[in-house]
Amino acid sequence: MMKTLVIGDIHGGLKALEQLLITANPDQKDTIIFLGDYVDGWSESAQVIDFLRALDQKHSCIFILGNHDAWCKDWLKTGDANPIWLKHGGLLIVKSYEKYTNTQKAKHLAFFDTMKDYFIDKDNNLFIHAGFSSMHGPQKEHYSSNYSWDRTLWEMAVAMDNNLSKNSVSYPKRLLLFNEIFIGHTPTLNYQISIPMNKANIWNLDTGAAFTGKLSCLDIKTKTFWQSEPLQNLYPNEKGRN
Repeated sequence: MMKTLVIGDIHGGLKALEQLLITANPDQKDTIIFLGDYVDGWSESAQVIDFLRALDQKHSCIFILGNHDAWCKDWLKTGDANPIWLKHGGLLIVKSYEKYTNTQKAKHLAFFDTMKDYFIDKDNNLFIHAGFSSMHGPQKEHYSSNYSWDRTLWEMAVAMDNNLSKNSVSYPKRLLLFNEIFIGHTPTLNYQISIPMNKANIWNLDTGAAFTGKLSCLDIKTKTFWQSEPLQNLYPNEKGRN
C-alpha cells in the first residue's frame, strides 16, 4: 500500500537524512513530502540539496520552501547575504558552497525555484513550513512570508484546550479548514519533546535537528515515525545552531 511520508527540518544534516531514509525505507511508489529548512545548521547544506535533487529522480517528492531556504535562495540569486541569515547559519552555507561552480549553483537555484509555499493533498491535508494567518486559509494569505514564518497557527493549537469540541464556537476556525496540518519551523525541543508533536489537528515534525534533536519522518496515516540519531552525534566536531 502506498504511503505518504513527511520529513521535518533537515538544516544541513545530510548524514541524518541518509540514516533516516535507510530506517524509514520508503518504497519508490511512496510520496515523500519535505517541510523545508533543508539548509543552515550543520556543514552539509549544499550537499543536502545535491542529495534531494538526486532523490527526486527516484521517488515522488514534494518540497516545501522554508525561511532558511528563502534566505539561501536569495543569496544564490543575488550574491547578497542577509546579515540576520549570516548569524543564523548562513556562514556555514556559504562555506558549503565554496567548491561549487556557478553552473552548479544555478542548478541549485533552479531547484529552490521549484519548491512550493504549501501543498494540499487529495484528503485535504495541508503541508506547510510554518503556518498561515488568513482565516480563509493559505490560498487567501495576504502576506506570503507567513508560509515560512508564521508561528501563530501552531501556538494557537498548543494553547487551546485539547478537549474543545470542533462544534464549539470557540474552536479556532483556521483549524477547521483542513483534515490535518503538517508543519516544521518551531522545534518541539522548545516544549521539552524530542519526537513529532501533535496538538489539535496539527503535527509538528521539527524535532530540533538543527540543535540537539533528531531528524524525523512520519507516516501521515498510521502516525508511525522514524528518527535519526541526534545530529550532535553525527557531527561531533560541529556546533550546529546551538
